[in-house]
Amino acid sequence: MTSNSKNFKKELVIKSTTENLSKVRDFTKSSAEAIGFSKEAIGKIILAVDEACSNVIKHAYKYSEEGEISVSLNYKDPKFVISITDEGTHFDPDLIPEPDIKEYHKQKKVGGLGMFLMKKLMDEVKYKNLSDNRNQVILVKYFQ
Repeated sequence: MTSNSKNFKKELVIKSTTENLSKVRDFTKSSAEAIGFSKEAIGKIILAVDEACSNVIKHAYKYSEEGEISVSLNYKDPKFVISITDEGTHFDPDLIPEPDIKEYHKQKKVGGLGMFLMKKLMDEVKYKNLSDNRNQVILVKYFQ
């Protein structure tokens, strides 16, 4: 891996539809590739961003296609920060218990592992309820 010394900031704003998730994945992938992340790291970043945006669509906007999701990418060597902001229903991540993966698998559950996955895939995951009725998920991956 070779670090790209170019720092940058980019933003993509989409309507809250699952059809737009491919735009977010492409947007994220091209930036992670430009930084020089490995294919494995890029896959993890894309999956975490996709999961965060899917959660916004499903939980914050309850599948309403009228909501907007802002995906902001900011790279300042060695830190790649992805901020996902919405104006949907507020969310308290502290109310989500850590899943028991063995029990989850035994019960053949589907879904509900988004937060767990994001925390496993990224170096940092933060949630903020912003003062102007906006929510923000911040995903961080360090370039090493």
